[in-house]
Amino acid sequence: MRYLCVHKGPEGGPPTVKMMEDMAKLIAEMAAAGVLLTTEGCLPSAKGARVRRSNGKVTVTDGPFTESKEVIGGFALIQVTSKDEAIEWTKRFIDVVGEGESEIRELCEAPAFQS
Repeated sequence: MRYLCVHKGPEGGPPTVKMMEDMAKLIAEMAAAGVLLTTEGCLPSAKGARVRRSNGKVTVTDGPFTESKEVIGGFALIQVTSKDEAIEWTKRFIDVVGEGESEIRELCEAPAFQS
């Protein structure tokens, strides 16, 4: 099963040296365990945009997104045997990054659409 883990937290400055060291250790462990497919951090929302469609009209809003209390800080794509395993890896990730929340979503595989 593949899961997308999206971390949302308060937008702040760059990560500390310790956080980067701890994250590198966790990423190495996840890679060695064969569960990490890819992971990336996101730049500040000031460099982003939101595209929305409502009532047939498309609007684009450039960042920063000051109305948001939490913004997407990064993601990981993992392959594990269960949702419980995805939760355990995500708990370890959140221990490294600190405040915020991570949403875990199982990705649809082609057979999931067949009955």
